Amino acid sequence: MVQVEIAQLTEECSTWRDALRQLREEFTRDKSKLQETALLPLSKHQLQDVEHLQNQFHIQLINIHDLKQAIKTHCRMMDMEKATHKGQLREETMAMHEDLYDQYQRLDATLGELRQEFNSFLRNTP
Repeated sequence: MVQVEIAQLTEECSTWRDALRQLREEFTRDKSKLQETALLPLSKHQLQDVEHLQNQFHIQLINIHDLKQAIKTHCRMMDMEKATHKGQLREETMAMHEDLYDQYQRLDATLGELRQEFNSFLRNTP
């Protein structure tokens, strides 16, 4: 068992979930903008870009949801361990926390790339 400040870990989880919620809202809005853009007269290449971006938005919105749920489950696990192990967490739970942080960082980087790709598409589309 590892002695850690569970409140700090719980706060990190809450911060990640809030950020993911904001990202979900942002990419849902972007998906709507893309659908509006798709109604314009576009070239074949631009239509292929629209399809690619639609697929990416769909996939990344699922990834946001899945990670948010995994973090929520992890928080519940920490609460349970706090109650049953006198305020201590198992090493496996700490490892899971680090893994979730890594997943969050990777997803954030991927979403940043998608954001740049989408903004570039919008700049080059009438």
